[in-house]
Amino acid sequence: MTKQPTLRSMAAASALPRLEFQMLWEHILQVPRVWLIAHDTDPISAPDIARFEALQERRLAGEPMAYILGYREFLGRRFKVGPSVLIPRPETELLVEVALRHLETATAPYVLDLGTGTGAIAISIALARTDAQVVASDVDAGALRIAHDNARDLNARVEFFAGSWYDALLDSRGFDLIVSNPPYIAADDIHLRQGDLRYEPRCALTDGHDGLTALGSIVSGAVQRLRPGGALFMEHGWDQAAQVRQLLQEAGFAKIESLRDLAGIERVSGGIYL
Repeated sequence: MTKQPTLRSMAAASALPRLEFQMLWEHILQVPRVWLIAHDTDPISAPDIARFEALQERRLAGEPMAYILGYREFLGRRFKVGPSVLIPRPETELLVEVALRHLETATAPYVLDLGTGTGAIAISIALARTDAQVVASDVDAGALRIAHDNARDLNARVEFFAGSWYDALLDSRGFDLIVSNPPYIAADDIHLRQGDLRYEPRCALTDGHDGLTALGSIVSGAVQRLRPGGALFMEHGWDQAAQVRQLLQEAGFAKIESLRDLAGIERVSGGIYL
């Protein structure tokens, strides 16, 4: 009689790294990792094995784990993701942290997140500052559906608008803070053809030009929409900090700074409009 497969025997035969193997089985069985460890010799049913093999095949082909699982953790919360949105990354948590530091002395701040994607930035700010009026825009209808779902699931009060950058907001102005993680990879960057980036929406990764076009549009549009003393902070590429600071200086911003992520890279730049 053939012995029925167990998690332990399947792990030994799987080409996946152990962590990814466990993540897929947590997703399939809807159990925590500690359960998997305690039950690794239990027999696995044929339907569950079939589901695992299908998901494993997708991962071995290079599809991001976040798209396979349908979610990604960001600042300790689970955000729904899909192929229409950029996968939230740990370095973007810095943008939220910088935004919240800037808002520490503000009362009922008015905040705008441009190119919201999953809504992770806007929702995280709204949950941390329940007195804030947070609005967010995105040009992609699929991204806005996911952002709406995330705001609903996490009980965050965010208002979403459809459109390209500030065009989505018509004449809205008087923001205390504008934040954005725009497409900043140059169109000819080889990384667009590598790893997870191959699967993510190209329009969320690159502006189709030099990687500074979207950043420049956000800076120039901010000066008409920030109240005096309002701030703009943006995520950018590892080698773009000096250029972004120059854009901010030319637009009339003061107290310009670049902040480093946990890897020591200047990842977020911004300033105050006086």
